[in-house]
Amino acid sequence: MTPMRAMVIDDSRAMRMILKRIVTKLNFEAVEAGDGKEALDLLADMTEVPALALIDWNMPNMNGLEFVMKVRAEPRLREMTLVMVTTESEQSQIVRALAAGAHEYVIKPFTEGAMIEKLALLGLVPTGANS
Repeated sequence: MTPMRAMVIDDSRAMRMILKRIVTKLNFEAVEAGDGKEALDLLADMTEVPALALIDWNMPNMNGLEFVMKVRAEPRLREMTLVMVTTESEQSQIVRALAAGAHEYVIKPFTEGAMIEKLALLGLVPTGANS
């Protein structure tokens, strides 16, 4: 069985490493992008759409919210689960992201357990994977 693919989109290399480690532990194959535009370019070249995208909000070139809106406008990418992972903790920002089409919202800093729990809620973690 081929592993599901997860896209980690953040302009911080350190944050990409942290998120990549978590999703790899959950048997995802991780693909990294430094901003929304780079992520869209990578998606355009993929035959198989990732099951999951973990998206930072504040990035150069194309921010996370713009990325979410672009993905939602693209029928081919509709199946991808979008999770915002960001320091934007204001209720209005969370509402904006969810209204734009994000499925979930994780506020930085987060624990590995909290991230795994969120992904489990979305049905993306085999039960008991975080033990």
